[in-house]
Amino acid sequence: MNMRTANPALNRNTFAVREYAGENAMTIQGTVNKAALMIGLVVAAAAYAWSTPRSTTTWMAVGVVGGLIAALVTVFKKEWAAVTGPAYAVLEGLALGAISSLFEYRYPGIVFNAVFLTFGTLVALLIAYKSHLIKATENFKLGVVAATGGIAIMYFATFILGFFGVSVPFIHGSGPIGIGVSLVIVVVAALNLVLDFDFIEQGAAHGAPKYMEWYAAFGLLVTLVWLYLEILRLLSKLRSRG
Repeated sequence: MNMRTANPALNRNTFAVREYAGENAMTIQGTVNKAALMIGLVVAAAAYAWSTPRSTTTWMAVGVVGGLIAALVTVFKKEWAAVTGPAYAVLEGLALGAISSLFEYRYPGIVFNAVFLTFGTLVALLIAYKSHLIKATENFKLGVVAATGGIAIMYFATFILGFFGVSVPFIHGSGPIGIGVSLVIVVVAALNLVLDFDFIEQGAAHGAPKYMEWYAAFGLLVTLVWLYLEILRLLSKLRSRG
């Protein structure tokens, strides 16, 4: 079974477990339900952080640090995903609400556009995947994994260089190159959704245990959060040129 994915939460060993059947087995519908619940938790937490602008810095710090811890625990303890997955959703929601409020203050209307584009991309790619317009072939997976790895290395290098006062203009700048880089990253993030769809489908087909529904929903949420942030960054660059 080939289950390659660029999502660190969903790697080829995730479903390396014995097959389950009946009520003990993972299903696509069960994963969809849990993903919807976790998205709802993100939205609720984000709305709360949005409504308390005086605590923006606090929510951002708590959400980013707490979300990272919850994500790491979930990755290494998949059996706990029913608890740590929703916890990640709430914490990430607080961070996204705080970050979004800052972007909205500077660029009114940008958050609605980013949310609309994120969920629009999710629906469009799901339709394309189910109708086989986009197929998760081995070459497709290799390309997306390689591109995602390259982006991760670029971000890590930029983070390290920042400690030495070195900035990388083409990543954060709003010029043609900066916008082009952001656009490429958005496309790669979006294509990761296709890999996630395929991964979840394969997990259900091969009888993964029931708790994997929570874990798979968590993995999909990780991709959606990344996609939303990259779309928000791209739109802010476009707006700053206006």
